[in-house]
Amino acid sequence: MPYETSVKVKFPKKKRIALVAHDSRKKDMLDWARYNKDLLVMRELYATGTTGTILEKELGLTIHKFKSGPLGGDQQIGARIAEHEIDIVIFLWDPLQSHPHEPDIYALQRIATVYNVVLACDRSTADFVISSPLMDEQYEKLVLNYEKERMGQIDKLIS
Repeated sequence: MPYETSVKVKFPKKKRIALVAHDSRKKDMLDWARYNKDLLVMRELYATGTTGTILEKELGLTIHKFKSGPLGGDQQIGARIAEHEIDIVIFLWDPLQSHPHEPDIYALQRIATVYNVVLACDRSTADFVISSPLMDEQYEKLVLNYEKERMGQIDKLIS
């Protein structure tokens, strides 16, 4: 059966959270972060460039900033997810607007799902995530072993 084995990955006690917001949702992200500042300050924060700059400037949070989303920031976050260096993504996106970098947006959502990373795409889900008792505990997630399946497919191709 494919993917029958999973890899166990531990979230650290101090969760690493990526914050991403489309332009039309940046004010929502700022309002959400302001409301949850006391909880966010206890985490290791990452963000795409513009969102991170706004949050640092307005709230004084320390944030590791990547490039702006359309300039590769979404992909940089995706790479960190694949290396198990980001545990949670709060991605306030606008589902009713088209975006020139939509493939990057979908890739980020896909990679978060592949690696079983917590992904909140709206404020109510983000509120539930940030206030969860699991935020202050070590947590062990299961990640489906897609790599093992891929290697099995390679063996079939060369035999």
